[in-house]
Amino acid sequence: MTDKKVAGLWIDGRKAIVVTNHDAQEVTDFAVREVVKADVQHGNSSENAANNVEQTNRAKFYKEIEKLITNSTDLYITGPGTSQEELRNHLLETPQYKNLNIKLGTDSQLSDEQVLEEVKKHFHA
Repeated sequence: MTDKKVAGLWIDGRKAIVVTNHDAQEVTDFAVREVVKADVQHGNSSENAANNVEQTNRAKFYKEIEKLITNSTDLYITGPGTSQEELRNHLLETPQYKNLNIKLGTDSQLSDEQVLEEVKKHFHA
């Protein structure tokens, strides 16, 4: 068991399953903290408006994830496609997370329990 505050998550464009070993200040057992769902907007009148709404919704999605991983020293991000790289790039551009040690993985659809096991395995917990 690590005594560092670490987090892991599975992410795609629609949701993120966040696992941490800390709740605020205490290092505890790993647990699924929250499933964060992204807002998806449909039916905009123009491509420009749709793009603006998508960027706003993605920023809100990432902010919700940030709240759950605050105080982590290490982060493991897994999921399909390019969502992991996009989140990593967002975090590294955010001053609070520029020194966060981020590792990426690739996994198809996982259940909450599978994400928990994957994160525990990654951190040897």
